[in-house]
Amino acid sequence: MPLPDHLALEKRMKKLGIREDDLLEDFVRGGGPGGQKINKTSSTVMLRHVPSGVEVRCQRERSQVMNRHWARVELCDRLEAERRERRLAEQNEREKVRRQNRPKPRAVKQRMLQEKRSRAEVKRGRGRVRDD
Repeated sequence: MPLPDHLALEKRMKKLGIREDDLLEDFVRGGGPGGQKINKTSSTVMLRHVPSGVEVRCQRERSQVMNRHWARVELCDRLEAERRERRLAEQNEREKVRRQNRPKPRAVKQRMLQEKRSRAEVKRGRGRVRDD
């Protein structure tokens, strides 16, 4: 039975470049509350995206089919978050370089030169004491 948003999930996976062939899926016994039923059935889904190495474990529902779906949704969320962080880091790096390379305002430059002159005076005063 296809899930209501199954087509949307397929579209999202295609957009992210996730193919079913790239996924390793394993079913394991769950843990936590649920009693004997959760301890006997392998409804927890372990999903690994081989190219990126991202691994997801999903035990949201009692149904294995639903957990397979939610594991794929969570995998898409994680990959999107990683890509978003990578893009943001690249943008921040570009902005940093741009800020470093732009010319300084005239007032800042004058203040820096004045500070250099005063430091030079201090250092010049550290010379040898002459006997005149």
